[in-house]
Amino acid sequence: MSGIRWGVVLPQGWRSDLTHLADPVARFEAMVGVAREADELGCDSVWLYDHVQAVSGEPETTFECWTSLAAIARETRRVRLGQIVTCNSFRNPALLAKMAATLDVASAGRAFLGLGAGWDRREYDAYGFPQPYPSTGERLTRLDEAAAVVTAMLREPVATVEGHHHWVRGAQNVPTGAGGSPVPVLIGGSGEKRTLRTVARYADACNLTDHTDPAFYRHKLDVLAGHCADLGRDPATILKTASFSVFTGATDAEVTARLAGRDRAETAASSAVGTPGELVDVFGRLVEAGMEYFILYLHQPTDLAPLRLFAHEVAPQLS
Repeated sequence: MSGIRWGVVLPQGWRSDLTHLADPVARFEAMVGVAREADELGCDSVWLYDHVQAVSGEPETTFECWTSLAAIARETRRVRLGQIVTCNSFRNPALLAKMAATLDVASAGRAFLGLGAGWDRREYDAYGFPQPYPSTGERLTRLDEAAAVVTAMLREPVATVEGHHHWVRGAQNVPTGAGGSPVPVLIGGSGEKRTLRTVARYADACNLTDHTDPAFYRHKLDVLAGHCADLGRDPATILKTASFSVFTGATDAEVTARLAGRDRAETAASSAVGTPGELVDVFGRLVEAGMEYFILYLHQPTDLAPLRLFAHEVAPQLS
C-alpha cells in the first residue's frame, strides 16, 4: 500500500459539528485547531465542504469554504487545502480560477481546486443561485464548461474558452499559482456518461463518495478508464480519491459510542467503521480496488482523539 495519502474534512458547521460551542469565534478557532493538528500529525490535506447553510435546515453556523481556507492557509505549514467540492453554480468559474491561484500563492503551493455540479436545491432557492433550479443535464453541462475554463486559466496566464454557459475571452490570471506545478483540479461525482468523461477530459483527480464496497470503485474506475481510452489519456495520470465518514475508537465499545445509536452494519455500507485494526482491513480492500487517496470525515471532529488514533495506528499501515 505504498504511497497512499489521506486528508481530513474539518468541522465547519455544515454537519452541525460546531453547535456545542456558543461563540462563533470559538467555532472558527475550533475549525482552525483541527487543521493545525492535522498539519502536525502528518496528514496530507485538509478539506471543507462548499455549502452555505447547514444540512439540518436549521439556522446554524456554517463557515464559507474559500474564505475559511484562506485563513487556514496562514495557520498551517504543510497540509494541502481543498474543497469537497466547490459548487459550480455558486461562483463564476473564471473568478474561481483566480481564487484558486490566490489561495495557492497564499499557501506557497498547497491548493487543490475541487469542483462539482452542485445538488442542494434548498441553497439555490434560498440564495438566488441560478433560477429556475437547473436540471441535472444543465448542471452537468455547466460543470464541463467550467472545468474547461478553470483548467485553461490555471495553466496559462491568458485564456480563451468558448461555452454556452461559461466563457472567457483573453481572461488574465497572473499569477496562475505559486509556480511549479499548476493547481490540481479535482472533480467530484460518479456519473458514468458525463461526469467521469469530464474527469477524463480535464481533471487531475477524481472523487468518488459514500461507499466502502470495493466493487463500486472497481466499476467506476473501469468506466473512467474507458473514457480515458476514448480521449487518448493515460488513466494513471488521474489521482483516484474517495471520501466518506469514519467512526473509530481504540476499543469496540468506543466505536459503538461514536456511532451514537446508528446501526453498525447499515452505517458500514457507506462509512468506515471499526477499531484501527478493522479500518486497516477496510482501507486495504479499497486500495486493492485502485483507490489512492482518502478524504475522511471523522465523526465528532472537534474531539481530536479519533484523528490522532487514525494518524498513529491506521495511516502508518497504509503507507
